[in-house]
Amino acid sequence: MDIIVTGSIAYDYLMRFPGYFKDQIIPDQLHQITLSFLVEDMTKHWGGNAANIAYSLALLGTRPHLAGTVGRDFGDYRQWLESVGVDTTSVRQIDDVFTASFFANTDLEYNQISSFYSGAMAYAKDYRLEDVYDGKPDMVIISPNDPTAMLNLTDECRRRDIHFIFDPGQQIARFSGEEIRYGLEGAYALVVNAYESELICKKTGLTIGDLRRDVKILVITQGKDGSHLSSNGERIDVSAVPIADIKDPTGVGDAYRSGLLFGIANGWSLKLAGELGSLCAAYVLEQVGTQSHRFTLPEFVTRFRQYYDDQGQLDRLLKSEIEA
Repeated sequence: MDIIVTGSIAYDYLMRFPGYFKDQIIPDQLHQITLSFLVEDMTKHWGGNAANIAYSLALLGTRPHLAGTVGRDFGDYRQWLESVGVDTTSVRQIDDVFTASFFANTDLEYNQISSFYSGAMAYAKDYRLEDVYDGKPDMVIISPNDPTAMLNLTDECRRRDIHFIFDPGQQIARFSGEEIRYGLEGAYALVVNAYESELICKKTGLTIGDLRRDVKILVITQGKDGSHLSSNGERIDVSAVPIADIKDPTGVGDAYRSGLLFGIANGWSLKLAGELGSLCAAYVLEQVGTQSHRFTLPEFVTRFRQYYDDQGQLDRLLKSEIEA
């Protein structure tokens, strides 16, 4: 299956605060809030929602097409992605600006305060899929990107009858209720976390039941409580893979989407797709950095079967590894 992953491509600057954000907040002074956190450490990583999703998809043995806009500093990042199996020919480089950057500060309870510099991502609205990719893909995931670019992509997918997954994530804060409704029109699936689902309902006036009705597949992730997936009136609950030592939560949702998309692309059950997502997420939680994890397909299948029953369907992955 030809999969195009659209969205942000960025450098991640990850910081850790050795305390609790909640201890620094005075509830009745939120109208004049001033906060500064002295962090213990900072590391720089490859990142961006689309690139993270494409990375784990590549680890699973696919060659996803990454589509987005980057700046003049992208050279080493492009080489990295190509080395792990991501097709970057659909990425457009803008030499006048730098690649987008994400700054995340995490406290001891794994809460995050983040900022995002759009940089080259602001130019994404000037490109259509047909400008950067020959032919018609089987599936497109529209992950957080320039807001106008995201809505343009949903419009193009509807016009060209392309299955698309709407993954608005952090950009829900930028969208109006009307824009969210527009993005949902004709979507094959909606993937959000629990907080984002509530925010969508608040902004649009829709209920969770309405969302289940309006898209073929609704996926709501719930952190350590796993995820639940709904389709055709059925709700499927998927447990999270237990993690002994969580290092950093950044990128965990992107990895989940990789496994989910991989399962859907292979025609497997929605339950199995969600379980694949949960295991991909676990690998990210155990590392600092959204693309620091590695696994072979045999390792992935062995670990998967410690927690879930695939009824032999993942043997296909082992067979493809042998043939490769």
